[in-house]
Amino acid sequence: METRTEHSPPASELKSRLRRSGQRNRLVAFLLIAPLFLFLLAVFASPIAELLLRSVDNSDVRQVFAPVSAALKDWPGGEAPGEPAFAALAEVLSRFAGTPELATASKQLNQELVGFRSLLYSTARKLPAQPPPSWRAALLALDERWGDPAHWAVLARAGGGLTPFYVLAAVDLRQDADGHLMRQSPDKAIYVEVLGRTFWMSLVVTLVCLVLGYPLAYLLAALPPRARNLVMVLVLLPFYTSLLVRTAAWVVLLQKEGVVNDALIWMGLVDTPQQLVFNRMGVYVAMVHILLPYMVLPLYSVMKSIDPVTLRAAASLGANPLHAFLRIYLPQTLPGIGAGGLLVFILAIGYYITPALLGGPKDQMISYFVAYYTNTVIDWGMAAALGLLLLLTTLMLYGVYARLVGIEKMKLG
Repeated sequence: METRTEHSPPASELKSRLRRSGQRNRLVAFLLIAPLFLFLLAVFASPIAELLLRSVDNSDVRQVFAPVSAALKDWPGGEAPGEPAFAALAEVLSRFAGTPELATASKQLNQELVGFRSLLYSTARKLPAQPPPSWRAALLALDERWGDPAHWAVLARAGGGLTPFYVLAAVDLRQDADGHLMRQSPDKAIYVEVLGRTFWMSLVVTLVCLVLGYPLAYLLAALPPRARNLVMVLVLLPFYTSLLVRTAAWVVLLQKEGVVNDALIWMGLVDTPQQLVFNRMGVYVAMVHILLPYMVLPLYSVMKSIDPVTLRAAASLGANPLHAFLRIYLPQTLPGIGAGGLLVFILAIGYYITPALLGGPKDQMISYFVAYYTNTVIDWGMAAALGLLLLLTTLMLYGVYARLVGIEKMKLG
């Protein structure tokens, strides 16, 4: 029987239909996830982006001192500028004297050059009621610091909408009067040290969690279901307690009259109570206790999928238990080690409450200074710059991890 094909659509039409069907399916899928995407964009991504923009925002200074910056546009530096810049400064100070705008702008300028705020306020109070023949001579007579080109260099940079000051300060750098990068003075150069301390403490916590979590995850994977469920409840138990409560509990346990010191003395390990709290040791103990489940769970999920037959096969081929573990079992758990280590490390570098309550002055991490500038000093620019620094280092760490995982997959492939 002959097949009729005269009414079958051509191949090009079939491709067009398939393309339209695929576009329609993608549109439907996008419309389904659009509410969630918009919600995350509105309540998560946008506030973070707005906060990070504060690290380079210069609008508060620009709206006050823009005329001065414009008058200094062609200023070569090296010495005090000419009459137009002084006249523009006098006009700005007379207009904004006693206003919140001047207070905010002068506070930011004072961070770039100490004493600038008092100079602006004293000059604004002493301005003559009538314009003098020369504003340059009048302001220099009021305060000789106006002859210092460093002050004018700061005002010249104030005309831009963006400023690198906060970001540079977050890495202990600053700009001199000529715009060249310089190291901060020793009394202000603290953030690189704090960042290094943050990474070191997070690394120690991650390694301790790995040492403690690996055998625990192996035990979970090897136990029968009923015993495994009981141990899993104990592992997840810290999640059911507030972070603040757990940290406060460690303060009680680790103090000189606490349970831990009493147990150490009873066992004869020490003769006198040890200082286990308000130092680095207390921070490590509490952070490991809090973050250990984040290491155990990724390891357990990977170990549960490993077939125990592989170890028995290695033993049947003559491998001793240590050799079988190192060559067969350990490589299969590397994804869990990487995922758990990355998760614990990223969580650790952002810790604030635990080091603040259990650590001393030399044990505070970078999140402490973010909170300090946010809640105490109310310096959003510096807080945002430190937050940006923490975010960039975290993204770099994740990028390295993703790169290593990609290389490992290529090798396995």
